[in-house]
Amino acid sequence: MTSKRSATDWHTPQLIPRRLLRGNSVHHPIVLAEAKRRSGNLQLRLADRITTFAGSMQFVWLHVALFAVWMLLVERSPWPTLTLAVSLEAIFLSTFVMIGQNRQSAFQQAKADHDFHAQELELLTNTELTRQIHVLTEELHKRFIGEPATRSDPGAPT
Repeated sequence: MTSKRSATDWHTPQLIPRRLLRGNSVHHPIVLAEAKRRSGNLQLRLADRITTFAGSMQFVWLHVALFAVWMLLVERSPWPTLTLAVSLEAIFLSTFVMIGQNRQSAFQQAKADHDFHAQELELLTNTELTRQIHVLTEELHKRFIGEPATRSDPGAPT
């Protein structure tokens, strides 16, 4: 199911838990549970906001502008200081990337577990329905034909 987005949030992915929970679209129960969990923790909310911004084109354009100003206007020999600043930023951004990967891995595992349990329940329900249909079919055969159905195992080939 898709949801309509307003003109102001077309560029923002719906990964931030509060935005996800406020949306009008229907989501998987695990998605909602994870969004509620993440919205309750300040550190996780901050990590979500940073990774959302760091993965955007605004982040790229901001860095292009900052590096151009730094190299052209701030320092005569910008490379040593600029290299240090970019290296430190890379350390922090790689940490946020790993946080995002861990979050995605935990989410996928929770979703897979939920889907497995839902499919198991559906299989049990279908099996029970098949057995009940078999019992009803045998009862109909006894009442209208006078003899039980020829096979007693509903899963046996004909």
